[in-house]
Amino acid sequence: MDELCQHEASVTERLNALVASQNGLKRSLARLDISRATLGSQTVSTRSIGNTMLSNAAVAAKRISAAVSRLDLEQARVKDTLQVVEQVAELKTCVLGVTGSMGAAQDWEAAATYLSRASRIPPIVINGSFAEEIVPTSEVPDLPKTTLEQAAESLQALFLREFQRAAAENNGSKVTRFFKLFPLIGKSDVGLDAYGRYVCQGVAARARSNLNAGTGGSQATEGFFYANALTKLFEHVAQIVEHHGGLVELHYGTGSMIRVIERLQTEADLQGGIIIDTWSDERSIDRKLTDIRSYAFTFLVQSFLPAQPTRSGTPRAGSPNKRLAQGDSRRQDEEGIDTKGIDTLLSEMTAMAARWSLYCRFISLQCKPEAEHEVLQVPSLVTTSALNRKIAEKITTPINEMITFLLRRSVERAFQLDEQPSGLSLNLAKALHSHTPYISSAVDDVMYIVNQVVGRSLATSQRSVVSSVLPSVTRVLDSDFIGMVQRKMRDESYPKAAVQDTLPPENTILAFLVLINDLDVGCDYVRRIVQSWLGDFQGTDSREEKTEASAKSLQSLYPFQGDALYVASMLKVVQQSFEAKASELISDGIYVVFKNVIKPRLRPLLSNAFRDIDYQMSEQGQAEAKLVEDDVGSGHAAHGHFQRGWDALTKPIARIFTNGNHERLLNTTISYLADVLEKRIWSYYGRINDYGAIRLERDIAGLVNIVVRGSRYGLRDAFARCSQICLVMNMEEDEWAETGSDVVQDAGWVIDGDERARARAMVQSREQ
Repeated sequence: MDELCQHEASVTERLNALVASQNGLKRSLARLDISRATLGSQTVSTRSIGNTMLSNAAVAAKRISAAVSRLDLEQARVKDTLQVVEQVAELKTCVLGVTGSMGAAQDWEAAATYLSRASRIPPIVINGSFAEEIVPTSEVPDLPKTTLEQAAESLQALFLREFQRAAAENNGSKVTRFFKLFPLIGKSDVGLDAYGRYVCQGVAARARSNLNAGTGGSQATEGFFYANALTKLFEHVAQIVEHHGGLVELHYGTGSMIRVIERLQTEADLQGGIIIDTWSDERSIDRKLTDIRSYAFTFLVQSFLPAQPTRSGTPRAGSPNKRLAQGDSRRQDEEGIDTKGIDTLLSEMTAMAARWSLYCRFISLQCKPEAEHEVLQVPSLVTTSALNRKIAEKITTPINEMITFLLRRSVERAFQLDEQPSGLSLNLAKALHSHTPYISSAVDDVMYIVNQVVGRSLATSQRSVVSSVLPSVTRVLDSDFIGMVQRKMRDESYPKAAVQDTLPPENTILAFLVLINDLDVGCDYVRRIVQSWLGDFQGTDSREEKTEASAKSLQSLYPFQGDALYVASMLKVVQQSFEAKASELISDGIYVVFKNVIKPRLRPLLSNAFRDIDYQMSEQGQAEAKLVEDDVGSGHAAHGHFQRGWDALTKPIARIFTNGNHERLLNTTISYLADVLEKRIWSYYGRINDYGAIRLERDIAGLVNIVVRGSRYGLRDAFARCSQICLVMNMEEDEWAETGSDVVQDAGWVIDGDERARARAMVQSREQ
């Protein structure tokens, strides 16, 4: 009840407040009514002012605007009329000037100038009735259009006749004089065609003179006569374009020289085709290609046939079989193809192809649009030319076939004349008289030819040549070169012991090691050949500068869109393919050396190193044993035995192998040695005491130091398990207790927890 009374009092109080504020609201409404009345009277006054004063001003402004518009229209019409009058007057002046200049004065430059001025007058004025009424006179009664057309035709015939006469007289000044007049009379096409015929006559005469200078004489059969003749043809065309282009562009406009270049290209097609056809007949290219295609590569084919049963080891230098093979190869070479002649012919062909590429680049630059970042492309007038097809048929295709033949024949010949390095021996007491690396002569011969072939193909600047030659290089290296080495490794020099538990013959081992060196050095040669073009020079102080210079060199040889990147990718394919196949065969060869030469002696070596060592001796016994070893002067027993055996096992092979092959063999050997050493450590389970564990750890560390000496610290990782097993055996109790913590478990352990527990229990006093 009290709450309701309080609520009622609150409501009553709010109502009283609202009633009290109503008086203020009424006063505000009254003020608004007064303001509305005042604004209404002002609105009426404003409307009356607008109706009486501003309406007249608006009418006047509209009237003035219309008058100004009419005045502007009349002024524009007057200007147009004056312009037409001036143009008609100019037209009349030009008509009379042309007629007068072509009359008794015969001022051809003035007549052409008048025609040029008349050409700037709009045709609607020339053909208009006003001009037809005003321009004709008693001296020139014809319509102005008719008069100008007749004058232009008459001047064209006259200029053309005088131009041809000056060209026949070889009068350069008159040729230039009349050549400049054609665009003035609107006959630019006629002038460019006449000029094109004029310069083509000079090109034809020069080309015939150069060709006739050696045809029928000794010059045509010696040297690079036809290549020089083709070069002179291209140089002559380039000189004409370079020297005359400015004059043509000046008088005929930008881009007008392209029409002359088209005429020059037509003439170059004719004269270049004559040179190439004559060269092809003189050099008997078709017959040589037929001989190349029919060459059987008998030695290579027979080399890949299944080997006949022979004695193990390499054939003697004077063996009947080898003499017979060499005699057959010489007879085949004498009765077959003259490779020296093919090589000389290839030099001439690559020179001709390179000159054609240079010519194409020059023409492309001359025809290139003015855009700053326009990509250089071969214009259609070159790609569709007859000379381009002739070069592709007569030069590019033979180059591809001849280079492939020369490379494969060189590989065949290199292996026919292959010689192993002399004076090699596994006896450390004998000095090696050959120079490192110890490889057969075939590697140097083949890689020299590969370098020549790659250089020649790239020097042509022809993408079509590269796209054919480099895959052929890859195919020959992968199949023929690596195939021959693989066949020798399998059939002639495989290191297999004649009697079980004995080593293979020394000459067989040496021959096998040399063949593995051939592959490794071959990879290095191919890598250097490719990187010399790609610019990837490793181990140099100015690598970035050389890379940029080499990249620019490749870009300069192949400036057209995408060609340089394509050539670079093809070079990388050659390197990657050869390295992949050679590395696979090297790995197989290294494993054979390890399995047949290293492994049979490695396990006995390790057994001898630990044969007389007791790891259960007391501290006093250990000290006495150490004194005995020091007195004998051999140091630690295990170390001395192992080092002597290890050196006798690895040093003879190391001095024959290349560094890369030695590292590969060492990695394989150490991986196996680490496994054997780990098994030996586990074999001491329960047969070692605390002092023996200390000595075992010292022995293992000493053996590892012997193996990895010579800055081969990276090889220590292979012995990480052995080292950690010995580490666990010699841990103090508090250190061993900490190995269970998370921090220690993440501290680079390569043995798991069970193996650590097993290693800890190896010592007798800790056995559970």
